[in-house]
Amino acid sequence: MTRTCVITGYGINADRELGEAFRAAGSEVEMVHVQDIFDRPERLRDFAITAFPGGFSFGDHLGSGLVLAHAFKQRARDELDRFVASGRLVIGVCNGFQVLVKMGLLPNLAGDWTQEVTLIHNESGLFEDSWVRITFPEGSPCVWTAGLEPLELPIRHGEGRFVARSASVMEALVEGGLIAASYEGRNPNGSERAIAGITDPTGRIFGLMPHPEAFIHPESHPRWTRERIAAGEGLAIFRRGVAAAR
Repeated sequence: MTRTCVITGYGINADRELGEAFRAAGSEVEMVHVQDIFDRPERLRDFAITAFPGGFSFGDHLGSGLVLAHAFKQRARDELDRFVASGRLVIGVCNGFQVLVKMGLLPNLAGDWTQEVTLIHNESGLFEDSWVRITFPEGSPCVWTAGLEPLELPIRHGEGRFVARSASVMEALVEGGLIAASYEGRNPNGSERAIAGITDPTGRIFGLMPHPEAFIHPESHPRWTRERIAAGEGLAIFRRGVAAAR
């Protein structure tokens, strides 16, 4: 069975939700504390998927995801490079997405972990806690979103505004099909090109601000008592990831 490592500890607080989503998608899940990875980075070799959950790692005191990103880059970069080179998968949700872009693992256009994009304070200056409609552009190599119809998913973040370092980086994202998820209609944080999530050139690393793990049961939807909600739409993302990891 596909095994997923869900990173936990030091302010991460959506790890159990993420673990439950992977279990529902058919993966075996192990919650692994950040410090255990730092002490023995080779532990990642036991898994097919590494998942970075949402939350407030290290309190976000120096910026969302920044401390955890720096620590992973210093303590586990070589092992993460091997992990990805071997064909395995990585996902980061919300704070996990912030971690991936700030360590340089996403989008990693140059292949040297240089930070090329970031996520900054929402344009409104407010913490966004709402539901949004997400679309998945055709032509993206992202294995997590291949063939997905638009989904309605929750967001909860204060620093979700996606910006690229330069026009050339944005052009590379567009031309490479690396914009893997977009806000449809309302752009809740002012992200450039309404970007909600991106992938790397391999299509196996995916980061997004919305929380698909928070909608794996129909009852999680705010209108479930008024509308016929057949299933938790977010589960489709995890099913695709687990299937690709197999």
